[in-house]
Amino acid sequence: MTDYGHDVLFGSFVTPMSQQPQMAVVLAQASEQLGLDLVTFQDHPYLPNFLDTWSLIAYVLARTSRISVAPNVANLPLRPPAVLARSAASLDLLSDGRVELGLGAGAFWDGIAAMGGERLSPKQSVRALGEAIEIIRGIWDDNAKGALKIEGEHYRVNGAKRGPRPAHDIAIWLGAYKPAMLALTGRAADGWLPSLGYIKPEEISSANAIIDDAAIAAGRSPRDIRRMLNVTGEFSSTSSGFLRGPSSQWVEQLGELALVDGVSAFIIGTDDVETLELFAEEVAPALRELVAGERQRPAPQSEIEPGPEDRVVDVSGERSGVSVRVNGQREDQAVSSQYERLGVMPTPDSGERLSKQLPWDESTRPSRPESAPDVVYTDRGRAVGSHLIDVHDHLRSELSKVRDLMDEVRAGSIAPQNARDALNEMTIRQNDWTLGAYCAAYCRMVAVHHGLEDDAIFPHLRQCEPYLEPVIDRLVEEHEVIHQVLNRIDQSLVDLVATPGDFDDLQRSTDLLTDTLLSHLAYEERELVEPLARYGFYEGQVR
Repeated sequence: MTDYGHDVLFGSFVTPMSQQPQMAVVLAQASEQLGLDLVTFQDHPYLPNFLDTWSLIAYVLARTSRISVAPNVANLPLRPPAVLARSAASLDLLSDGRVELGLGAGAFWDGIAAMGGERLSPKQSVRALGEAIEIIRGIWDDNAKGALKIEGEHYRVNGAKRGPRPAHDIAIWLGAYKPAMLALTGRAADGWLPSLGYIKPEEISSANAIIDDAAIAAGRSPRDIRRMLNVTGEFSSTSSGFLRGPSSQWVEQLGELALVDGVSAFIIGTDDVETLELFAEEVAPALRELVAGERQRPAPQSEIEPGPEDRVVDVSGERSGVSVRVNGQREDQAVSSQYERLGVMPTPDSGERLSKQLPWDESTRPSRPESAPDVVYTDRGRAVGSHLIDVHDHLRSELSKVRDLMDEVRAGSIAPQNARDALNEMTIRQNDWTLGAYCAAYCRMVAVHHGLEDDAIFPHLRQCEPYLEPVIDRLVEEHEVIHQVLNRIDQSLVDLVATPGDFDDLQRSTDLLTDTLLSHLAYEERELVEPLARYGFYEGQVR
């Protein structure tokens, strides 16, 4: 196994079409909602049918909260490096460290020249890119003494003031294919970002060797350079070529690139929401598990890797009362006939409570009637029902992180104010965790893909199933209560700063969040997994 030691990342590569300016934004939001690590945009400033990439990146950063954003790759000949450095640093500061920088030496020179850029030969463009990287890093290094002076053949700065320093160490990824560019990547870059189509899978190994040799010659470790890959393909039930087939084939073929060639970031080029969804929900988790398993075992695995629906999802936390799903089933669960027919099991409520009293009366919760015995479910319907459980499993996992975070505060290993910052970064605190907010985000992507501009999941379910009306009303009420419980944890951390050592209120607040959230998620799954399997998130999804 070739392993450069980087965590495995997954991202999207979106076309910034100006004819549908909100399309790129919605796809970026969808990428974040689906759990991808980054969203990237190609940069061709000479094309009038494209949005300006840097303007788009700024807008997307303002409309998202977690995902990293990068040009893939920035057109250096039309973006002066000193200005580009400050633009990237500024956006990184404004977004709390969510900007990375893909750079290219330039292509389509007629278009570049038409916009006033200098036409360069291949050799000149590589030299210019090396000068640009030196300038960009020099601008970011505000600890260096004196102003920045670099007298290059193509780029010059004569006494430029340094700064601002980015919020984090922005990675510079190079789109490189030829030996000179690959060598520059090894000497000066943080990552290599080619695209399949311009490079064949069997050529990656020899390109890696050039990068590795150049890194060693420059006194660097080959592990300093992340190996990334832009990919395209098509999901289908039958195989018709490389990355053209079922998701299991994608996992196998991308897994070989990860395990044999050390590729640790896969970025899918698509403007199709369904393709993005399959990549994020089926390929990414299975491929992460494959790489993690190989890293734990020196010998290659002989067994078949489990698919996403068969994985054990460990979301347990101290005293959390969370059960796990194994091979699509839930342990310690009384299976009702409707969910037995459906084959997707909601997470049970363990009944364990840490608090003396909940902020609501669970006995007053309304329930919908059980579905009729003759209801038939499609595979797509089962996947839709299961998806709600997957979203909730992520929230249960974050709940465990909250409890761990509070334990760290009690142990004195983290300050209360830092715990507040960490809590605010979690999905559980960003007002996106509730089904209502999730519905809105999901339907925004669906609106672009299917032309459904006015749908939202709760109104859709109300219309399809009148018996759900009181259930949905109750869920909305509980969402508001949980928001208040989260605010109580925040206030407990503030109070702890004023009264160090008094952890009782913080413990009570954390226990109350555990009880309310786990109870609510179990109730929501019990009532909505089956209707979602029947009716989908929007009209016509599973019919």
